[in-house]
Amino acid sequence: MAVSGRKQIDLLGSVAAGSAEDFDHCCEPCLTTGQHIEAHGFCVTCQEYLCKNCHDVHRKTKVSRNHQILQRYDFDKIQTTRKSNNECTEMCQVHEKEIIKFYCPSHHALVCNDCIVLGHRTCKVDYIPEKCVGIADGTEFGDVMQKLGEKLKEASEISKKAKSSRSNINDYSKEIIKAITEFRKEINDRLDLMQKDALNNAEEIKSNNNKIIQHVLDTCENTISGIKCLQSSLHASKSNHEDGQLYIDMKRAESTLKSYELNDAEQTLMHTNMHYSFQRNSELETLFCKKMVFGESVNHSRHESTKVIKAVDRLIEKGDINVKTSSDKMTCHITGCAVLNTNKLVLADWENKKVKLISIENKRVQEEKALDSGPCDIAVMSQDLFAVTMPYIKEIVVMTTDDKLSCVRSIKVDRQCYCIDFNQDCLYVACLSPPSVIVLNTPGDILNNISLNFLSPDYIPYIAVRKDSKLLYISDFDNDNITSVSLQGKVTATYKHTDLSGPCGMLMLDDGALLVCCYKNGTIHKVNGDLKHGKIMYKGEDGDLLQSICHSSRYAEIYVGCIGDQLKVLNTQ
Repeated sequence: MAVSGRKQIDLLGSVAAGSAEDFDHCCEPCLTTGQHIEAHGFCVTCQEYLCKNCHDVHRKTKVSRNHQILQRYDFDKIQTTRKSNNECTEMCQVHEKEIIKFYCPSHHALVCNDCIVLGHRTCKVDYIPEKCVGIADGTEFGDVMQKLGEKLKEASEISKKAKSSRSNINDYSKEIIKAITEFRKEINDRLDLMQKDALNNAEEIKSNNNKIIQHVLDTCENTISGIKCLQSSLHASKSNHEDGQLYIDMKRAESTLKSYELNDAEQTLMHTNMHYSFQRNSELETLFCKKMVFGESVNHSRHESTKVIKAVDRLIEKGDINVKTSSDKMTCHITGCAVLNTNKLVLADWENKKVKLISIENKRVQEEKALDSGPCDIAVMSQDLFAVTMPYIKEIVVMTTDDKLSCVRSIKVDRQCYCIDFNQDCLYVACLSPPSVIVLNTPGDILNNISLNFLSPDYIPYIAVRKDSKLLYISDFDNDNITSVSLQGKVTATYKHTDLSGPCGMLMLDDGALLVCCYKNGTIHKVNGDLKHGKIMYKGEDGDLLQSICHSSRYAEIYVGCIGDQLKVLNTQ
């Protein structure tokens, strides 16, 4: 069926546009369908403002063609007094011949006379024609409209998160298929059945996760649609001075605002592990004839850290990776580094104001992205998502390697944010001005502010978070020590060593120990988690200014960033 005048898509957008367009008068017939259109005329007989289309129809229709209509320039001549209408007209859904005239606060129900007789005899009910007097001018109406707007924004944000998660599911599925195919080439044709089982397992996980995402999206779409209808109805009732209907609509809006559907959907999204990858069966690589599974799709935490590794007993120098590119104007200064789950390495090049993506397999720069300011440190949040600190502009940039290096969003902070770690869905950011650690959730809300008043305000503190998030380790460059601090800011222990000179970047090991880079003398120390014992694991050449450190479990390699165009590679085996 054709719609005259505006296209149907305009009708859907009119609710949102209504709050943005500032008209002295809106067309009242159009308000009944949720459209907010500026009035071009006023019918004195009908006591209604009319848009151009409604004005033309009014002139053509037999019953209204002789009505007196004032044009826009005559609006100031309108002397009519328009009284509010307290009459209720909406019919009861249970008793179809009865009109809703009461509201029961005890049951939060809109009821008619028959409803009261049958189910609310002992309830103290409100008589709507009396209760609605002056409601359009009260603060309650404004509060309801504001909360509906907030709810609409919340639904839209959750919908965006759900769509982003659905995109990631497809990416993870591609990675699994790629890993399965590569592994499959190394073994013989007798594994066809196991390969099929593994692919089916991956497809089942993908299908189940997509069902979860679709449920969240459906919830968000239903909420958005419902809120838009309520907003339209509220605007229409207010404009038509139908205070009785306005009261009813507002109570419905309050019920919508109390709904837990959105919260449940968001919790479902947050607590569903969407990140999985293919894990090779190590025994299968050497024992092809033994009966075993081809592999399995392993679910990971949404924000799995790749920095936790097993105990390291020795470090052997293996070589260097050249990280300088043709567009670099300065000597590289790698102040931060991290290994992604995709076995790519990301670097923060302070002097060249870039983030660089390194292929660990090929040992070369694969991609780079220029930034507005020098990046300091990097923390991995999920498979291809990581956070980069930008101290000079007081900002944390969340980036992705999906397709290419790109910025997803930014988090503004109120101080210079330097070094960063990620653990249990929280960002831990070491800052200066003043020296402190701020704890943020993934959207960027500050959860805790931990003072580091024992630090010098002139030197960058690096940070490592214990796996259980109960202790923070801070490298004190100025005082040549490592300090452990509780979440309440209490210093619990301090480690000093004659060769621990200018400690910077730290790597947390699985046994709770730390590998610590020393900037001033080019050494790497292993320090126990209680900060009582430590030893030198590696000593570089004179002039090595070691600053950042990370690890690849697949290649059993440690990567050390420093001032210079070469990234050091150390073997842990």
